[in-house]
Amino acid sequence: MMNHDTLQQLYLTATARLPIAIEALPGAGSNRRYFRLKGDPTLIGVCGTSVAENRAFLYLARHFEEKGLPVPHIHAVSEDETCYLQEDLGHTLLFDAIATGRQTGVFSDGEKALLRKTIRLLAHLQCEGAEGLDFGQCHPQPEFNRRSILWDLSYFKFCFLKATGLDYQEDRLEDDFERMCERLLSLPTSTFMYRDFQSRNVMIRHGEPYFIDFQGGRRGPVFYDVASFLWQAKANFPAELREELAAHYLDELHHFLPLPEEEFRHQLRHYVLFRTLQVLGAYGFRGYFERKPHFLQSVPYAVENLRQLLAGGFEDYPYLSEVLGRLTQLPQFVYERNKQKLTVRVMSFSYRKGLPEDPSGNGGGYVFDCRGVHNPGRYEQYKRLTGRDEAVIRFLEEDGEILRFLEGVDALVDAHVDRYLQRGFEHLMVCFGCTGGQHRSVYAAEHVARHLHERFGIRVELEHREQQLHYTL
Repeated sequence: MMNHDTLQQLYLTATARLPIAIEALPGAGSNRRYFRLKGDPTLIGVCGTSVAENRAFLYLARHFEEKGLPVPHIHAVSEDETCYLQEDLGHTLLFDAIATGRQTGVFSDGEKALLRKTIRLLAHLQCEGAEGLDFGQCHPQPEFNRRSILWDLSYFKFCFLKATGLDYQEDRLEDDFERMCERLLSLPTSTFMYRDFQSRNVMIRHGEPYFIDFQGGRRGPVFYDVASFLWQAKANFPAELREELAAHYLDELHHFLPLPEEEFRHQLRHYVLFRTLQVLGAYGFRGYFERKPHFLQSVPYAVENLRQLLAGGFEDYPYLSEVLGRLTQLPQFVYERNKQKLTVRVMSFSYRKGLPEDPSGNGGGYVFDCRGVHNPGRYEQYKRLTGRDEAVIRFLEEDGEILRFLEGVDALVDAHVDRYLQRGFEHLMVCFGCTGGQHRSVYAAEHVARHLHERFGIRVELEHREQQLHYTL
């Protein structure tokens, strides 16, 4: 309530009126709390326990706004600097605006256009934003340096690598960490480094990107932010899209820095590796130690990025490469990676119209016969309904026969899916037939499809053949 009172008073000071309502917003990875203060205007309230971090954000936001860069305007700050009000940029994160592309791996022209705008604006923030910037105002450090690198590599080692139980030689690993420091700091820099530049920290308003959550920024190399954005674990950018966006970024960067393309791409690979290790350390700490499942869900994506990156080799870090190669092959990560490969096709059908065909070419899978279950289609009030309608669902569940039937089905299919995930198979078909393909088979297919999706987090294609319904979970 204290936060509410402070924010309400700030709103009154800034607008000469009270907000209509104060709505708490979902938290992220930090200890800051966010609120939407509804009224005219609607503003975002931020309360953070670190005054130094708040000061850094406020200074950077005002500086960037003076440079004409797209950041939220600061409306009011509490005397103790624990709370402030900023412009409300709406509800759409770039992460959500590219949701279809992230989930399918196929990005639309509109999604690509947003990504191109964002990556080009990054060059302006890094270079124009650094002009006249007092880096001494940054928190917790004014610049990216050797200590920053070793902190992050230790973060990876202690919060993630050790948690996996993988055996390694500490002194040999530290030798490669030292070599990585030398490589990452081999080019001098005077640009601004966002530090956590990824699609969750970009808002989209009226089709244009706006930057948020840059309070950890400092003087640093441009490569770090490009690596953070293009290799964000759950962004799921295909390699060709990464290449395209990197080319757009470099084209914009050339207005400020004459950096040769070969040198840029060579150095970028090392920053991608470093950033991936730093991210895994953060996921380990937030997930394993703070028990925040959102971060653990991102681990398989980051490990897959790491696996692909290691395919190109890193001669500078031979022992680190060996350890990371073994890390990517740990059973728990292989299993999670295989979830991205497996598609289970669940179908309902009528036996009168024949058995379903398997378009995957694998020769089918399970076909379960629901005709032994009490049939609601025998009763007039259910004849025009399907197993997706509430009345039929209630009939089947209260009768109970189909629930007992599905207990055995679930156990059998769960064991099969589990084995497929261990072995890396890509397709499984599970079909349910009944007399008309309308009631029992439809209910059973809906149940099993949702059960598999919720339990394993895999892609499930659900089809009701006789109703010509087809959708993906």
